[in-house]
Amino acid sequence: MKSFTSVSDVDNLEELVNRALRYKADPFADKSLGQGKRIGLLFFNPSMRTRLSTQVAASNLGMEAIVFNVGQEGWTLEFGDDAIMNGTTVEHVRDAAPILGNYFDILGIRTFPGLKNREEDYSEHYLTQFIRYCGIPVVSLESATLHPLQSLADIITMTELSRNGRKPKVVLTWAPHVKALPQCVANSFAQWVNAWGQAEFVITHPEGMELSESFTKGAIITSRQDEALAGADFVYVKNWSSFTNYGALANDPSWMMTPQKLAIANQAKVMHCLPVRRNVELSGAVLDSPSSVVTQQAGNRVWSAQAVLAEILKTL
Repeated sequence: MKSFTSVSDVDNLEELVNRALRYKADPFADKSLGQGKRIGLLFFNPSMRTRLSTQVAASNLGMEAIVFNVGQEGWTLEFGDDAIMNGTTVEHVRDAAPILGNYFDILGIRTFPGLKNREEDYSEHYLTQFIRYCGIPVVSLESATLHPLQSLADIITMTELSRNGRKPKVVLTWAPHVKALPQCVANSFAQWVNAWGQAEFVITHPEGMELSESFTKGAIITSRQDEALAGADFVYVKNWSSFTNYGALANDPSWMMTPQKLAIANQAKVMHCLPVRRNVELSGAVLDSPSSVVTQQAGNRVWSAQAVLAEILKTL
């Protein structure tokens, strides 16, 4: 694995999941693999689980992790190829990225979409510019369209909890929110579940909240949440803004996940990437119930990152 930005970078998903589970059982099995190596973690927007889990994962492998919050601690970067830099940007990515390539062995990048221009966001310009100029492996810590480390942790969690002998029914359901959120977690979850191929996969959302078909192809899609939830083994709750009316907010409180809605599921495990708006996206009764596996899911973020970093370290 040379870089990690989507499931397309994974040669064998089952083996990657198994590697993560082996690390969960024995976190320091490869404690010398990253000895003498450094990973730089660049954040263009806030993070808690992604930042801390990646730092822990790097430490477990013997790596040094250095965090840099670009917006708060560094110069404003320019990403336009032919930009005339007579405005607010101070340094061009093509000048900064090669320097970071000298400082580090692996570079992690976390960016967010602007939710103003779909073409610009879905081009993944920020991420691809770093990949183009830094000269070292890049790990996506979340991008404008995808969140692959989160999705790998999701697959790890469902692998742990799946009942033997049959494919589980996995439902991704839209949830209300107080502000417009990116499609990246939902896109990524859909992409990874389809690649996993071990589930009956259903996506449910209100009309107008469709995701890009490039990520959802292969899933059953319905606007009837009750039909989607019937017999579900896993229910992944997540808000996203409109893809077609790009960035538009929808806030329909009737889509909040409640115990009453889950009653028709198959004793479903409830998932969410966190942070979560209690009693907006999910009721507190769901989050505090035995059905919720959000803590296990978040804990698996360490093993997700550790498995990926180990794969990259082996190529260095």
